[in-house]
Amino acid sequence: MNYPSFFDDVPTIKLYDDLSQFLGVNEDGILEVSYLDIVKTAGHSCATVAGAYLIAQKGLEALFGDELPKRGYIKVELQKAPTDDNAGVVGCVLSNITGATSDFGFGGIPTGKFRRRDLLFFEADIDADVCFTRTDTDEKVYVKYMPKKVVNPMEILMSAIKPDAKEEDIKSFPHRFQEMVKTVFEHSDEVISITKG
Repeated sequence: MNYPSFFDDVPTIKLYDDLSQFLGVNEDGILEVSYLDIVKTAGHSCATVAGAYLIAQKGLEALFGDELPKRGYIKVELQKAPTDDNAGVVGCVLSNITGATSDFGFGGIPTGKFRRRDLLFFEADIDADVCFTRTDTDEKVYVKYMPKKVVNPMEILMSAIKPDAKEEDIKSFPHRFQEMVKTVFEHSDEVISITKG
């Protein structure tokens, strides 16, 4: 698979998943998720997908500190409804990384352990884009994503789809669009704001 080289420069997200360990996926239960992994599940790379990845990366770092985040033990709340500003896309990315689902995920083994349902919520009453909560300690972090501080995705998009779009702008669009995504990652500390609860 061919893809922009900067995908490989994005730091991976490492988590501990006891279900993975229990089922023999690996011996230590450690999963490593890359931006390329998320692009494959989303089917594309854009400022929203990149932002969701950064929300998870930075948010989980703040929530767990030196510990590995515990996949399946993280409650995820999004301020917007799934159909508002593609919040559903963000929810899907966060679900893939954290294991949190609403009613569609793994229901757990017969003892009830490893349940992944009822951990993902939309339209939450929070003053942030996303809130992560550790279900083992109830600690929280609130994350805001502000891409417009460094990029204007709609302006780039419109340059290629407006009725009077120039041929050179249409041809250069894919490269320019991914350069925009690269810029988001290069300014991750500017576009992500975290507050501990």
